Amino acid sequence: MEKGLDKNLQSLIEEYKKGNALFLESEEYIIMPSFCDVHVHFREPGFSYKETIYSGSRASARGGYTAVCTMPNLNPVPDSVENLKLQLDIIEKDAVIDVYPYASITKGQRGEELSDMEELKDLVCAFSDDGKGVQTENMIISAMEKAKSLDKMIVAHCEDNSLLFGGYIHKGEYAKAHGHRGICSESEYKQIERDLELAKRIGCKYHVCHISTKESVEVIRKAKKEGVDVTCETGPHYLILTDADLKEDGNFKMNPPLRSEQDKLALIEGLNDGTIDMIATDHAPHSQEEKSKGLEKSAFGIVGIETSFPLLYTYLVEKKLTSLENLIEKMSINPRIRFGFRLDKLDYTIFKKGNYQILSQEFLSKGKNTPFEKTKVGAKCVLTVRRGEIVYKDKEIDNA
Repeated sequence: MEKGLDKNLQSLIEEYKKGNALFLESEEYIIMPSFCDVHVHFREPGFSYKETIYSGSRASARGGYTAVCTMPNLNPVPDSVENLKLQLDIIEKDAVIDVYPYASITKGQRGEELSDMEELKDLVCAFSDDGKGVQTENMIISAMEKAKSLDKMIVAHCEDNSLLFGGYIHKGEYAKAHGHRGICSESEYKQIERDLELAKRIGCKYHVCHISTKESVEVIRKAKKEGVDVTCETGPHYLILTDADLKEDGNFKMNPPLRSEQDKLALIEGLNDGTIDMIATDHAPHSQEEKSKGLEKSAFGIVGIETSFPLLYTYLVEKKLTSLENLIEKMSINPRIRFGFRLDKLDYTIFKKGNYQILSQEFLSKGKNTPFEKTKVGAKCVLTVRRGEIVYKDKEIDNA
């Protein structure tokens, strides 16, 4: 029995542990499997002023997560066992949840030579050059063939650099009205199309990062029907905001950018019909200075690990745009199935219903760069348990 919890909460936990239900919901609480995020940036080693394994993993626990996959845009890039070991040592020492690193697809994420994939395969969750699309067809073919031989997955940030033209927000109405350079949808979905054709031919396991366009949903839906071994993710922000919500504020700048209303509706449809397999935050902390330079000059990326479920519960479940069951499958179950991670009844999280406000000053993440500052939400995490041990407990229920 978890100490310091009221009897109603204790009985809910005991009922959940004994039963087979995916989740239990009372008037006051929701208890469900803890979440798994396959796309986070914890910035260490190399950029610990933005985030560390310790701060990122604590923030994850506060968001209801007990498993995350850390992206490889680090210094040094984890393209060899020697470089990866620096990160693994920090994880061993500082992580309060399960942290699974990616290795890069290419040396230094430069797209020119494959990383030491064979030596790295047993130490990483998958291979990704996240932050950069693999530009040449020959290189992604080599990567897919190698990954298939190793029974590992290619996890792709799909972006055709030749179609960017210096853009930094969506090429839509807001960009046109305010004189900003836009990022076209083709820069994303055209590279997805290329990779899906190759994945179909080669037969490798393939996962698409942070899709944001209606065309991306459609080409992935088609590929699944054709039997391609593909999964994909989208981010909470793409399901909630559009370029109509943009402000002249660096906290609204991410890559891919916020797209149109039509794109958002297509993503929600894909979430509901199973085309989109999971929701990942792309948690990307930056310093206040890096995000204070407006839409054009601020760094790309927002934080999301502490706000994802409250926002999605409020904007999708409460508005009846998706079910709570579907949301839990996309945040807890499907990521673990696809990436081969364990899950049992000893990994769970509890959210309390109510009227709350997102306040970045309360974040455990070093990053405060959120477009959802002061947004009102209908739930907050009060308890996260990993392998039977409490890794986060909110002061609201801390009576011990």
